[in-house]
Amino acid sequence: MAEEPPPVLDPIDRAILELLQANGRISNAELAQQIELSPSATLNRIRRLEERGLIRGYTALLDREKLGYDMLCFVQLTLQVHQPEQVETIRQAIEQMPEVLECYHVTGDYDYLLKVVIKNRKDLERFVLTRLTPIPGVARIYTSLVLNEVKSSTVLPLD
Repeated sequence: MAEEPPPVLDPIDRAILELLQANGRISNAELAQQIELSPSATLNRIRRLEERGLIRGYTALLDREKLGYDMLCFVQLTLQVHQPEQVETIRQAIEQMPEVLECYHVTGDYDYLLKVVIKNRKDLERFVLTRLTPIPGVARIYTSLVLNEVKSSTVLPLD
């Protein structure tokens, strides 16, 4: 199966995507004014971008620390063996863990990289011992605590 080439975006579509990334709650009228189109033409373009899958959804970004999640961790998992059933079991287990914000199957020294939010050290201990360790097929767990977030963004470059 061949990969699809990236979509061609005209300057107006690019401007819409940039403005929506900066402020997902911008009104259609304000967006239309900023890109100098009518509100109906702007809405049609947004719907077309959504239908094409370029806009996957809209969400609120929450402040994890103000909600009590003082620790951000990266957890690296190494598998014992790489059998399809075991990989699927691990994926299903990780998908059920609300503490896991992101999970990537990667190449290199470990197999999975997880971005995890935790409230405190005791919560981290509980997460590692009762959530990760019992997963069948996990050989090693390495945890790195984030000392400082240098950059955290959800904005994609549209160049």
